Amino acid sequence: MNTENLARLLIFGGLILIVVGGGIYLMGKLGIPFGRLPGDIHIEGKNGSFYFPVVTSLLVSIILTVIVNLIAKFFK
Repeated sequence: MNTENLARLLIFGGLILIVVGGGIYLMGKLGIPFGRLPGDIHIEGKNGSFYFPVVTSLLVSIILTVIVNLIAKFFK
């Protein structure tokens, strides 16, 4: 990988992080409970709690897959 490709990769990685972060911020402002969606597992016991965001993870995965595929098609 040459320097130019590495620079492009870092720039687009940063842009993706900005878009995802902005989306999460807007979801919070709009009242969408991102990170506490129906289907996320949350178990509380006497000595602790367990939280696994199943649906949130799936949603983030789908969104990032769409974004990466659009970027890949744009640069081919």
